[in-house]
Amino acid sequence: MHSTRLSVEGMTCASCVGRVERALKGTEGVSEANVNLATESAEVSFDDAVKVSDLITVLDKAGYPARVEELVFDVEGMTCASCVGRVERALAQQEGVTEASVNLAAETATVAYLSGVQDAESLKKAIAKAGYEAKPRIDREAAPENRKADEARALKSKLILAAALTLPIFVIEMGGHLIPALHHWWMMTVPEWLWRMVQFALTAVVLAVPGCVFFAKGIPSLLKGGPDMNALVALGAGAAFLYSTVVTFWPQIVPMGAQNVYFEAAAVIVTLILLGRFLEARAKGQTGEAIRKLAGMRAKTARVERAGEVIELPIEEVVVGDVLHLRPGEKIAVDGKVLTGDSHVDEAMISGEPIPVAKAEGSPVIAGTVNGEGAMTYVAEKVGADTMLAQIIRMVEEAQGAKLPIQSMVDKVTMYFVPAVMVLAAVTVVIWFAVGPEPALAHALVAGVAVLIIACPCAMGLATPTSIMVGTGRAAELGVLFRKGDALQALQEVKVIAFDKTGTLTEGRPDVTDLVTFSGDEEALLAEVAAVEAESEHPIARAIERAAEARGLGLPEVDKARAIAGHGIKAEIGDVSLLVGNMRLMTREKIDVTAFEAPLAELADQGRTPVLVARNGEAAMVLGISDPIRPASRKAIEALHARGIKVAMVSGDTRRAAEAVARDLGIDHVEAEVLPKGKAKTVEALKESHGAVGFVGDGINDAPALASADVGIAVGTGTDVAIEAADVVLMGGDPSAVVTALDVSRKTMGNIRQNLFWAFAYNAALIPVAAGVLYPSFGLQLSPMLGAGAMAMSSVFVVSNALRLRRMRAAI
Repeated sequence: MHSTRLSVEGMTCASCVGRVERALKGTEGVSEANVNLATESAEVSFDDAVKVSDLITVLDKAGYPARVEELVFDVEGMTCASCVGRVERALAQQEGVTEASVNLAAETATVAYLSGVQDAESLKKAIAKAGYEAKPRIDREAAPENRKADEARALKSKLILAAALTLPIFVIEMGGHLIPALHHWWMMTVPEWLWRMVQFALTAVVLAVPGCVFFAKGIPSLLKGGPDMNALVALGAGAAFLYSTVVTFWPQIVPMGAQNVYFEAAAVIVTLILLGRFLEARAKGQTGEAIRKLAGMRAKTARVERAGEVIELPIEEVVVGDVLHLRPGEKIAVDGKVLTGDSHVDEAMISGEPIPVAKAEGSPVIAGTVNGEGAMTYVAEKVGADTMLAQIIRMVEEAQGAKLPIQSMVDKVTMYFVPAVMVLAAVTVVIWFAVGPEPALAHALVAGVAVLIIACPCAMGLATPTSIMVGTGRAAELGVLFRKGDALQALQEVKVIAFDKTGTLTEGRPDVTDLVTFSGDEEALLAEVAAVEAESEHPIARAIERAAEARGLGLPEVDKARAIAGHGIKAEIGDVSLLVGNMRLMTREKIDVTAFEAPLAELADQGRTPVLVARNGEAAMVLGISDPIRPASRKAIEALHARGIKVAMVSGDTRRAAEAVARDLGIDHVEAEVLPKGKAKTVEALKESHGAVGFVGDGINDAPALASADVGIAVGTGTDVAIEAADVVLMGGDPSAVVTALDVSRKTMGNIRQNLFWAFAYNAALIPVAAGVLYPSFGLQLSPMLGAGAMAMSSVFVVSNALRLRRMRAAI
């Protein structure tokens, strides 16, 4: 199976989404197609029998062409026409390339390719494989692309023209209804036939120029039997215009009482819907703000060592192994490792921590982070699409393009919605023409047009994807990446969140937390113990070394040391003999352990690991070693409890140590002494007893549990294996980000439900009003112009409501 992501043009409402999905799924060999209105993209899974070109043809036939982009390469090494042919063939054979043109004189290659299928890097490699070196021409000063901003500008121009032409008609016609004196004066001043001709001319221009998009897209979709929102507008405005045109030029065809014109309705409908689309495009442009911010973090150039010189190159030309020079205040161009120099780097974009991180020789550096006060050199280890920033952007894009389970219900409704509305409009016209008040034809026409205009399913189609885009984008800014879009819906349903202990709730690094000295100078004794432990590779040995280093202690030279497996170390420093280890070592060496008993009992209650020290045959010191709890763990668990979530902890540690941590943090359920395979079984048991489970972990041994949980949450400071197995990634190591992820999920799903309620309630309430259900009792009939305004504003409301999610803050 293969999959690809196509960028699709021309979709305006939920019925468009359904049409594109049906067209793609109807292609033999396509197993799945998910179309997203907000991102204007289609994710397609297909087998070997299908080519991407086949999918492009299907989209073209459906009336929704795939978006094509163009890129120019400077190509080196071409000397003749056969070189040109070779490069053109190499490019043309790449999936998604629609056209390739090579110019020998200019030494350039111009490539047209499907947006989302190809990129500069893969095309560059294709040219290199043909034997030529290529460099993409990229405007270094250009801001990240924002198609919605361009669309909004184009719509603004159309709106201004439509409004300028519509305003005279609206003022005279509506003003005449509101101010009878104005109506009488106008009728006495301007002949009715002349005014109708002026209205006809102005409205015709409105429909033919700024409003042509509705007819150019709507009529073909209607003829193909798959009407969309454009078809509704085209039918509504077109019907009003045609009826008025007949009354203007052939009044004898229409009964005397029905010789009214509705040019103002047709013109105002188009103008108001253009206004709605303009506002919607502006608002939708803001939904992708998170991606643009992330893309804006990329460095555009880098100072690279080449042939003994340091030269400035576009970021696209940096390759793995290059040595880069970094000045104070510059952005780091690619992921790498420091070779020389030291500095502090602002990594808030990755970890969310505001405090700059110290960097020295051997320290990792991440693309997009900002260097502080020092100059450094570093070697490139990951470039292009492999950098952490590129992966973050890709995760956010994939999450934003996801289709949640809740969307399937909307898709089923909108599949039949537009045809049902057209049938309802036709029924409305027939009923009012048969039983309506005089002039019945005019009354029926107004009611039918109002139904067509007010029932556009735009708001339904935008309700879910816009909230997903804004919610997942804002989550990324808060340090939470939803790798899989459906996790956004699943996380709000979890009843219990289980944490791995080591490295998730704790720092993952043992430290000396207790020091009890029975005799002698504490610091001198600690220095001797640290010197002995320097011979060991055990993590506890490193903890004791760090404790001595923190006090600035110099370590004496060890004359003799011997490790005793399972017991500890026996050593000599000058005329001092030392035993460092557990109780078994002390018993074996016949040390009086009476002094050890009280501190040992206390450390056991606290779940800490004891290290016993005897000096010259006598009990001298007890060190308590533990993995410190992260500062934010307690607040995170309190916040989860406040949100009605039960908290469990799964650990491979001893039960006593695990229960001590659980007591300290207020955890509800503890599973201790669990092997990696057992963690997945524990998750399954929690599912059976509590319901949906979220699991938070950071290590390779957590991968099975992350995969088996309803929502796997990986701490971003953990291993790649854990991150790959997870549905949600916390970019920092702070467990409070789990609460932020839960809040994002709940608020985003709440926002989706609000949008869906509005979209469905709006149609459920106003379609009957437009059809005239209130007319018999109250004499009220909805004007098509008010319907157009209400319909346009419904989409703007949905998108604006989704944008409120941008105000979300970190939970703690």
